[in-house]
Amino acid sequence: MPEPRQPLIGLIDVGAGNVGSVGNALAHLGLPTRRVRAPDDLNGVDRIILPGVGAFGALMQRLREAALLPALQAAVLDARVPYLGICVGMQILVDVGLEFGAQPGLGWIGGSCGPLDQAAAAGLNVPHMGWNDVDERPGAAPEPLLRGLSPTGGARVFYFVHSFHVVPTDPADVAATCDYGGPVAAILRRGHIAGVQFHPEKSQTAGLSVLRAFATEGAL
Repeated sequence: MPEPRQPLIGLIDVGAGNVGSVGNALAHLGLPTRRVRAPDDLNGVDRIILPGVGAFGALMQRLREAALLPALQAAVLDARVPYLGICVGMQILVDVGLEFGAQPGLGWIGGSCGPLDQAAAAGLNVPHMGWNDVDERPGAAPEPLLRGLSPTGGARVFYFVHSFHVVPTDPADVAATCDYGGPVAAILRRGHIAGVQFHPEKSQTAGLSVLRAFATEGAL
């Protein structure tokens, strides 16, 4: 029998993320990828990844300028194409970001994205930069992105770089947290929509495992 077709991953490229690094990680895994710079580029993709660095509002503006917002909504909300947001690509899932004033987000998951005040209050450096353990939220269903990574022995350690964090309206949308002056949402999950605050493309073996899990049929 022929081997099943590898899913085609649409990698959003609006000049606001580590697109090259994520693309290299996906290529290392042997996963077919298409750069998405215009709405038609989303046609036929099986997965969508949106990397993001920098400011919440700036990423939303770049998506608007590329006319990608309606196309993303149609693909993710209507056609239910699985979505993975990385760093700011996760943060814009919520209703509003509070960086440089209130900025509207995608609103696919209720909540806000604000500064890491809890870390600053605890005397920790902001931005949060470096390696941190990620733990599934107690009582949450097993998180598909962490499949294959043992909860013990340091297998779930990822690289973070961020000054803002997401606080969802519904705590059940937090699939996993890290501890940085208190719990910080490390993975959001609502059905086929997911986001990671850490950078899997910079997280070595654990990060590759997350990207592989997202791309694997039946992983979501």
